[in-house]
Amino acid sequence: QVQLVESGGGLVQAGGSLRLSCAASGKIFSIKAMGWYRQAPGKERELVARIISGGSTDYEDSVKGRFTISRDNAKNTVFLQMNSLKPEDTAVYYCNVQVILPPGNYWGQGTQVTVSS
Repeated sequence: QVQLVESGGGLVQAGGSLRLSCAASGKIFSIKAMGWYRQAPGKERELVARIISGGSTDYEDSVKGRFTISRDNAKNTVFLQMNSLKPEDTAVYYCNVQVILPPGNYWGQGTQVTVSS
């Protein structure tokens, strides 16, 4: 079983920064991808950013240039540095880990990010 522990959410003013962390633990032999999704009230969950095992990254268009995803492979930890935050970034942010071996798709418990105007 794989466990994900998230941290780093909170309340920040527009233009501020936050850094999210997600550490995966358990029987993990190979990870395909680690990423962050978010869900705002009344909206569907959407991909914010992800990093593939080879190091390539994907970003949702609205966060490009403001958010940076990175990963510590030795610690199976993924980070999301969020700069120049906007009120529309307010949402619950969920960590996601796709494991190749043993195969599985795992979600964190979610962390609230609130950006005030």
